[in-house]
Amino acid sequence: MPNKKIFGGFCLALLFIHLLFSGEAGVAGSEKNIGVILLTKEHQFFREMEEGLAGLARQYNLKVQIAFAEYDHSRQVEIMNDFIDKKVDALILAPCDSKAIGDAILKANTVGIPVFTVDIANLSGKGKVIAHIASDNFEGGQQAGRLMVKALKGKGKVVIINHPNVTSCIDRVNGFREYIKDFSAIQILADIPAWGQRSRAMSIMEDLLLMMPDVKGVYAINDESALGAAKALQAAGMAGKIVIVGYDGTPEARKAIDDGIIFGDVIQYPKEIAKLAIQTVADYFKGKMVKNYIPVKVGVYTH
Repeated sequence: MPNKKIFGGFCLALLFIHLLFSGEAGVAGSEKNIGVILLTKEHQFFREMEEGLAGLARQYNLKVQIAFAEYDHSRQVEIMNDFIDKKVDALILAPCDSKAIGDAILKANTVGIPVFTVDIANLSGKGKVIAHIASDNFEGGQQAGRLMVKALKGKGKVVIINHPNVTSCIDRVNGFREYIKDFSAIQILADIPAWGQRSRAMSIMEDLLLMMPDVKGVYAINDESALGAAKALQAAGMAGKIVIVGYDGTPEARKAIDDGIIFGDVIQYPKEIAKLAIQTVADYFKGKMVKNYIPVKVGVYTH
């Protein structure tokens, strides 16, 4: 006859193993499938975010499927619909259009799929987002304003190269305007959308050199825009003669700053955003309370 103590201990061990692997012990549960749709793969910022999301997901028992919308709202919605049809457990989005994304988020809500946003928020007034994780872009815009004021010594005409459809850039421009409003000798001549794309920013800068030859400064809402403007200035033999302030802190932009082509940059930390996004999704599935908005501090890079 088996020893009752040994037999009892063996049964407890089996029970613990069952709880451990069934997730009921709170240590491990079934793997969650997360659909991720980022703005573009063209930009270093989102490539780093992709790397961060993919690298951290396994640690939290999450499996991410990452797609890129390439600035196309309709394409983003198609990818979302595909993820919804596949019954993913959650969605992480960087919306292409902050005001148009609401219906797609609402559709995900209707079938019980929680939605999280990174970098770019939902401004539609439709649909529920569990949490938004992004750089503190208003503060970043103010930092950009400080850089511009410093570079121009408080005086000069400035243009903004913008991407007005997304919240991150709206906040960056609002922060910039808020800071420089106290410097009456700095005048904003124009606010022109290049939609965050290098080739468009280059064309805009070429036109500005002809139409507004007295421009002294350019605030570009991302590094793709800053580098496009810089390329136009280089082609015109004016590199370094007009102040460019960018936003992101990518390696290519930092080199342009070191070479004196761009004055300075506000630095974002996409891998930190990715880390906090993965942690927030994991906490949500554990039943923990998560904040609606999780800001990430920015930095500054100059020569």
